[in-house]
Amino acid sequence: MTTAEEGFTPLHLHDGLVKARAKLFEWIRPLSLEQYTQEFPLGLKTLRATMIEIASGEWVYTRRLQGEDVLPPPRRPFAALAQTGFGPLEPVWQEETERTVRTLREISDWSKPVEYLIRRTDQPALRVQTTTGGIAAQMLFHEVHHRAQAMAMLRQLGIAAQNLDFSVFMFHRTELPA
Repeated sequence: MTTAEEGFTPLHLHDGLVKARAKLFEWIRPLSLEQYTQEFPLGLKTLRATMIEIASGEWVYTRRLQGEDVLPPPRRPFAALAQTGFGPLEPVWQEETERTVRTLREISDWSKPVEYLIRRTDQPALRVQTTTGGIAAQMLFHEVHHRAQAMAMLRQLGIAAQNLDFSVFMFHRTELPA
């Protein structure tokens, strides 16, 4: 009943994120622009900023896994969507998700060392040393962290956003007779 891609692999764990993300999208799609951009006293303040952050994070970490340089935040593809409603974000994010899946499939050594620089305009650059597995883990945890903030914002808008647990989407369940 399981496949070779299931289990404790970044690809399988990412699939769980994508399935939970689809439910999150269902809650966000019907919102008005006013609701999508309403400010809250937590996280990145708005659903729009939070969703852009999650998508941009996936973009950044996928590029790092591929050994590419990362553009500064204002030049990243999701930055242009920081002034729109939710509608334009979803198809662009879907394309990025497909690239992420291809990238995760290609990696066979999750302990491979990775080093990169974070260039900052007002401070010295940072040299970061980790592994491909470390980057994949950060990508996964980053989304879960911000997804929880988005869910809290949705609840304040009166939407019963709950239960995006991995098990809900990824565990096989069979109802047994009484």
